[in-house]
Amino acid sequence: MSKVYNWQIGREMEYRYPEAHPKRQLVAVFNTNRCIACQTCTMACKSTWTFNQGQEHMWWNNVETKPYGGYPHNWDAKTLELMEKNSPVPQEWDPTKKGEGRPYGVFDGRTIFEMAPFGRYALGYEPPPEDWEAPNLYEDTPAGGKGEKGKTLQGGGLLEHESWFFYLARVCNHCTYPACVAACPRQAPYKRQEDGIVLINQERCWGYRMCVQACPYKKAMYRPDTRTSEKCIGCYPRVEGKDPESDGVPMEARCMAVCIGKIRMQGLMEIGDDGDWINNPHHPLYTLVKEEMVALPLYPQFGTQPNIYYIPPRWVPREYLRQMFGPGVDDAIERYTNPSRKLLAVLQLFRASEKMIFRYEIEEGKKYRDVTIGGHKRELFDDTVIGYDEKDREIIRLKVHEPLHIRDKGLSNSI
Repeated sequence: MSKVYNWQIGREMEYRYPEAHPKRQLVAVFNTNRCIACQTCTMACKSTWTFNQGQEHMWWNNVETKPYGGYPHNWDAKTLELMEKNSPVPQEWDPTKKGEGRPYGVFDGRTIFEMAPFGRYALGYEPPPEDWEAPNLYEDTPAGGKGEKGKTLQGGGLLEHESWFFYLARVCNHCTYPACVAACPRQAPYKRQEDGIVLINQERCWGYRMCVQACPYKKAMYRPDTRTSEKCIGCYPRVEGKDPESDGVPMEARCMAVCIGKIRMQGLMEIGDDGDWINNPHHPLYTLVKEEMVALPLYPQFGTQPNIYYIPPRWVPREYLRQMFGPGVDDAIERYTNPSRKLLAVLQLFRASEKMIFRYEIEEGKKYRDVTIGGHKRELFDDTVIGYDEKDREIIRLKVHEPLHIRDKGLSNSI
């Protein structure tokens, strides 16, 4: 095992291969506060990539309801339990050790690579067939048991507001240190140099399913009729700018582009020799992840350094969220609920264009309102945010204060 640096857990860790990084990395941010679980993303992916025989159970994109939902069933709970059982030390964070290269502190526990069984390169399990049966199991199920607050109607139809759930949209994380790549004895999975997308070479894959077992997010899936494993390919033809509508510049993946709730933003980040993102304060994803730090990795303690980030839901118990997104949750929610002037403008860019935004500018506007949020008084300004594509051409222009249009009473309300 080699030593590699994982900035999400704030320290070096063990990994099968020596440290190596792509020139650019495909990255996305999901805003869980906006997701309505319409499953448009799920069906867009399904109808594009996994509609064939043998792929019936394959949902490369899925939206699951937390805390009970998951696909395959209980994938995260089972992995966390496996880690707790096999770790020689407590699986704990030390957030007091924040610093350069350690934005969330240091994870003092052990990753799935550091607890790998003898002869393996990652700790994991292979879900049984019944775990792949229903991708929407426990959809819209809130916390609480029968007769408890939050679960049932009580007091003549009054629903206690202690119930909670939220929607978690998931795709392959195209990890910096992919468990599927580490686990495969045939070296079938690989990470592309040009964009960091993780693919599986179908000619090299012999269907050992080690990738299925190793991936903690369970996004590598076995196809029985071809006896090979498959996974999300990041819609790489669109990322390469080969879509007929792309005009030669990178476009967002299908699941990103169709999002009705406007929860998603995808782009490419330049990667330095040290594996970290090159400083780029004019890139919206850099602003969200590195500067404002409102978007966090999913289960960073797994050690894979995932490249899909989430803005945590505001209403969910913090203890649950810290387990899922790490110790940066409290600061992230505070910044999101009381956004800076810059962050408020950048949030308008979610799902603003199918073409990836590589740079943004903000034109300052006039003040239009005074508000009090969480006890903080602040001013709101009608700023304009402008997004540019890879060729530095303007592709979108939006205002923070959306205009209100009232239809003339003399006009018909039907088309």
